Amino acid sequence: MAFKPNYNFQKAERSRAKAQKKQEKLKRLQDEAAKRKAERGEDPETEEAGEAAETSTDEA
Repeated sequence: MAFKPNYNFQKAERSRAKAQKKQEKLKRLQDEAAKRKAERGEDPETEEAGEAAETSTDEA
């Protein structure tokens, strides 16, 4: 063995890589969903604003 293993560092690197991969997958899925909505003629930003308006009127 050429060097003493640093298990905490190795675990941190694995966790970081896992989190990065998860973020990339989430972004890809969101982009694909936005693309599908655009193809159907829906505007994702308009929908979000409409949903926010609906929830604020429901609370009152």
